[in-house]
Amino acid sequence: MSAPPPERGARALWSRAERVIVGLLGLAALLAGSVQVLGRYLAPAHAISWAEEVIVYLLVWAVMIVASELARSDGHVRPDVVLRLLSPAGQRWLEIANSLVAVVFCAGLVYYGWQIVATAWLLDERSSTDLQFPMWLYYLALPVGGGLMALRYLARLGRYLFAFDARRMTIGRSDVTRTE
Repeated sequence: MSAPPPERGARALWSRAERVIVGLLGLAALLAGSVQVLGRYLAPAHAISWAEEVIVYLLVWAVMIVASELARSDGHVRPDVVLRLLSPAGQRWLEIANSLVAVVFCAGLVYYGWQIVATAWLLDERSSTDLQFPMWLYYLALPVGGGLMALRYLARLGRYLFAFDARRMTIGRSDVTRTE
């Protein structure tokens, strides 16, 4: 499939914000790992013990946020082989079904993720390390990422329902002229 439609306005800002946040989370994880490694070899008595924990939290947040960008750019797993066998109309309806299933899945992530966050908040659950990190902040990545993905899939669903363009939104068809 060709690239997603060019983004303008709020959607472009949203995508850019996600990429910047993910980049900053990755940079913070890299810095935490570097400080830990350097501390371990240069000043073992002062080395930090919580870096692995923080790196995991940062990377989980980054993965959940970048999942939204993958939904926007068709980067998630999808049945391309099956899509190539279908007509443009068939591809459209399969993509609509895929988007509906994805929205339901994301709604489940949001709902059950929020249940986990609320329980961790209620119990004041904290990590078992010296950092004593509040776990609800870590678990919050699940409903936030699910919500961001749901919004992207809803936008995708709207494009396939109301703004379908066979030349730009189908794959593998030689009988359909594609413009890049």
